[in-house]
Amino acid sequence: MPTGSTGQIIGIVVASLLVIGFGIAMSVYFGRKAKNSQDWLSAGESLPLIVVIITQFATATGGGVLIAHVGIGYRSGWSVFIYEGCVLIGFLVLMLIAKWLRQQRFTTVPDIITRLFGQHKLVTAIAALAALVVPFGWLATQFVAFAQLFGQLTGVSPTALILLIMVASLLFVLPGGLTSVAWTDFVFGIFMIAMSLGVAAYAVHLAGGWGHITATVPQRLWGWEGFTAVGWEQIWLWVAAILPGTLTNQLYYQRVFATKKVSDARRGLGLSGLTMLIGGIYAGCIGLAVHSMNPGLANEEDAAGWLLTQLPTWLVVIFGAFLVSTIVSTTGAALQSVVANLTRDVYQNIVGKQQSERQAVSLSRLITVGVSILAAVLAILFPKALTWLVATYAYSAAALAAPIFLGYALHKRRRLTPLAAIASMLTGIIGCAVAQVLDTTVPYAVYGIGASTVVLLAIAFATPGKPSADVRSELVREEA
Repeated sequence: MPTGSTGQIIGIVVASLLVIGFGIAMSVYFGRKAKNSQDWLSAGESLPLIVVIITQFATATGGGVLIAHVGIGYRSGWSVFIYEGCVLIGFLVLMLIAKWLRQQRFTTVPDIITRLFGQHKLVTAIAALAALVVPFGWLATQFVAFAQLFGQLTGVSPTALILLIMVASLLFVLPGGLTSVAWTDFVFGIFMIAMSLGVAAYAVHLAGGWGHITATVPQRLWGWEGFTAVGWEQIWLWVAAILPGTLTNQLYYQRVFATKKVSDARRGLGLSGLTMLIGGIYAGCIGLAVHSMNPGLANEEDAAGWLLTQLPTWLVVIFGAFLVSTIVSTTGAALQSVVANLTRDVYQNIVGKQQSERQAVSLSRLITVGVSILAAVLAILFPKALTWLVATYAYSAAALAAPIFLGYALHKRRRLTPLAAIASMLTGIIGCAVAQVLDTTVPYAVYGIGASTVVLLAIAFATPGKPSADVRSELVREEA
């Protein structure tokens, strides 16, 4: 049964349709700039700095921030900033190689691996799988988050809502791939920043003001100790999971690949990381405000949904539009990233078939539809079994972190071979799996990354010779 009034439900439906319609119109307009497959896959290196910053924020702010992060604020206060801080640190680390990434004109993460270690179909296949599993997990998770948020309020079945958000995501991506996704995310991102701060302020007001919150919520949540209220064990778990996941997330890399200027790559990552703190403000303030008004929630992740029932109709309608824009932005970005891997790395590189520009774009669109349907089916069949998706971060980081960052550090000094990449990635995946089966206290991603690093170092230093001529020529161009 719906918990919202008829007026609220009608208002949310109308607002959602307006948001989706506006986004589709923008997608079609900006999609006209996508003249070829390069534009579809990497926006043709055309994105200004401000667009890169805002679209990174819109991409990273999805169902996790709307539900899980508000739950962290409800249960553990300002500890949510530790979570957001891990993402920020990940962005700052990525800044170290951002200029090089942009100079090399990469399109996907496997491009980085093959540039460092050499062309090999198995290298490309493993790297592509490790890169696409995270955005695919994001895609399915966003579908479920949309159904959970609006199912309780409207009474519409989860299946219908998942199909609705699937169609909306397709209409955002199909016109122009990353070109249309980035520009629609930019506009929605500005709206999301304004709404995040506005709704957070209203939630504090609804709770009786900050003074009333501090009087009714334990100081261990809103005081300085609130930053560690979640407990050090959980904090270290976040550090071990979120940092590696951020460092190997292709969604973030693609915005770097698409910057208009090489000089914007590093600045874009740093400033994008700072915008993530807005998510902490939103989640922390709403979580503490709801805790003040209703401290007895059995499940902290119900906090955002409970707040919806307390808002006036006009704000529920606007907030509904905010939720739709947030989720559609993330689903569109995740969908485009998965398709880029399947088109660029699996089909073109592994299968080895050359296509015209028109054929490449048509194939990308066809794969987009197929991936969307698969994600929607999984979201419908397993709406309560998505915890396995968290593991995608661990396995992706275990496979890719050492080859990308250690490979970058060694590529001027050692001869890196496809064998080193294959052994490192496979060892990382196996190390992750063994540690997960053994249910280790330390997060299994740490074991996977550690094993991958040891194997890569061993093979790199055991391989005689210097970097190849191709690598040296790339370095000359890089330094020039």
